[in-house]
Amino acid sequence: MKKLTLFLSAMLVMMFAPALSKAQAASPIPATAVNDILQKLTEKYGDSTAERMERGIKHAASLWRKDDGPAKEFTSFCLDNYINDAAQREAFFKKVSQYLEAMYGHFDEITLALQKNVQLATGPMLPIDKMFAGYSVGSHMLSDLYRNKIAFAIALNFPYYPLADKEKFASIWSREEWANARLGDIFSARVPAKLEQAYAEANTKADLYISEYNIEMGHLRTNDDKQLFPDDMVLLSHWNLRDEIKADYADNAKGPQKQEMIYEVMKRIIDQDIPEKVINNPAYEWQPFANKLYNNGKEVVFKPGPNTRYQQILNNFHALKAIDAYYPVLDTYIKRKFSGEMEIPQPKVEALFDTYLRSPELKQIGALIAERLGRPLRPYDIWYDGFKARSSIPEQTLNEKAEAYYPDPKAFKEDMPNLLKQLGWSDERANFIASKIAVDPARGSGHAWGAQMIGEKSHLRTRIPSTGMNYKGYNIAVHEFGHNVEQTISLYNIDYYMLHGVPSTAFTEALAFIFQSRDLKLLGITDENPHTKYLNALDNGWSLMEIMGVGMVDMKVWKWLYAHPDADSAELKTAVINISKDVWNTYFSPIFGTQDEPILAIYSHMISYPLYLPAYSYGQLIEFQLEEYLKGKNFSDEVDRIYEQGRLTPQQWMEEAVGQKISAQPVLNAVDEALKAFK
Repeated sequence: MKKLTLFLSAMLVMMFAPALSKAQAASPIPATAVNDILQKLTEKYGDSTAERMERGIKHAASLWRKDDGPAKEFTSFCLDNYINDAAQREAFFKKVSQYLEAMYGHFDEITLALQKNVQLATGPMLPIDKMFAGYSVGSHMLSDLYRNKIAFAIALNFPYYPLADKEKFASIWSREEWANARLGDIFSARVPAKLEQAYAEANTKADLYISEYNIEMGHLRTNDDKQLFPDDMVLLSHWNLRDEIKADYADNAKGPQKQEMIYEVMKRIIDQDIPEKVINNPAYEWQPFANKLYNNGKEVVFKPGPNTRYQQILNNFHALKAIDAYYPVLDTYIKRKFSGEMEIPQPKVEALFDTYLRSPELKQIGALIAERLGRPLRPYDIWYDGFKARSSIPEQTLNEKAEAYYPDPKAFKEDMPNLLKQLGWSDERANFIASKIAVDPARGSGHAWGAQMIGEKSHLRTRIPSTGMNYKGYNIAVHEFGHNVEQTISLYNIDYYMLHGVPSTAFTEALAFIFQSRDLKLLGITDENPHTKYLNALDNGWSLMEIMGVGMVDMKVWKWLYAHPDADSAELKTAVINISKDVWNTYFSPIFGTQDEPILAIYSHMISYPLYLPAYSYGQLIEFQLEEYLKGKNFSDEVDRIYEQGRLTPQQWMEEAVGQKISAQPVLNAVDEALKAFK
């Protein structure tokens, strides 16, 4: 469905409202019982594993519920299942890793199959397709593992280490100790399966809403009824709309007019006063500036659609907030996303963004862009693309080249080994990596889906029109290809399954950006500009400003949600727009010279990927530091080495990768050098 009915929205709120309090979700095991178990195990084994023993007992106790049995049963369980011997514990760890890989891997494959018809361009969707796509096949797995006591056996012997402890031990832990800690992360909290399933359903509906939010650009009209875009151009919000703005910098004739129209469309989407009938529908002509709708030349009276965009955010929020009570430490989604998943506390992220967005260099870049454009900056110039080599190449030329190379997904799939060889991988290694990646035609803008088990493939999804892969699709495909390469290296080249992957999404985004920056090279287009180094620095500095701005909006919106948990979609819409304007006025207005611009609220990630946007900024910082490190080195060998590290903490990963922590200062240093070169 494109949207939830008001009835279903109300039902979702009712479902999530009665979430248990912390007291109701708390453990029935008293501290005296924990101390008694610790004393008995110490008498039995001595104190050689005292720190782990105490941590394991306390953590297992925090997960125990009344339905699991009385306190005396918990005591017996700990005395019977604690493993003191190192060899036995290692054997236990290896067996558990094998079992979890099988479970995660097969559940992942089933999920791919269930979501195939809503994620891929397989033809018309039926209601049953959407129902199956919203089913989380693995939502009961953890509940079942608690019920059969497997979870307690793991938590007792491989306890959870909070972020502060991981950072304390980061430099002294062995690879095996890191893998042990990552096993402990799996059972950090005990969330009922019905709540996990409820979030999966809400998130799938939000994702589906976004994946079908297409604007028929050939049916847009100026106020004097002029058509600016080709008849068959269909752009997904916000990704393709943004990319079209970028492409239009190369169109000196109509580019500015087209950019102004797209910005007006974006504002209508943000305000939700866009006619509902124009979304994914070629039957109407629409004048976005006047907001008038026509059918067969006659004006049609319409009412703006409901605040569906903001209801999707609320549905995700209520589903995630219902889970809060089951996390003793990470008791908000904000904490879980940052201190838990991203492993960088939210206040530190916001402080970094604030410092960077206030950098005086950004105003200098803005002045340079205005000079290059020959006009004052407009709000959509947050996506200025003129520093890239492709900005001087007509989009038609890029489209023709991409379409000739890649008429269908099969052609891109077959060319992947060659792309990897161009980047330095040997024939054997390139063929191996490419063999672990499948290419699929996406309904939406595209994404990368990683495998979770040795023997399975990651999936590259990108939108491919019937005429072939245009440049926008190719650019996205190269980005997703970077994700897939990371996913393959960090699964197939890892020494412990529990370490597979990367510290957070920011690190996979970094390699995706690195691949994307080489898209013209992979198309056979050589950039001979002697100022490329400086142009890249300015592009990095400017794009980092843009993505940090939208990340700041995303974080502030979630803070607002927690402060106003009973808000409705209209109130949330007002809040999002006001927050966007406040962020603009604080950081962007001094650069652009305009006030109260809402453009930062257009990002679709806010709808279907809750709090994902801040990771992009870290991804760009990591990308820049990796690019600086990779200069003069063997690209493929270093990428293999770096991404074989797996899931360390972010700062430890970066130190081992490039010898320094994550920082925005290298970007600013490069920007300073570039600005001097252009004076």
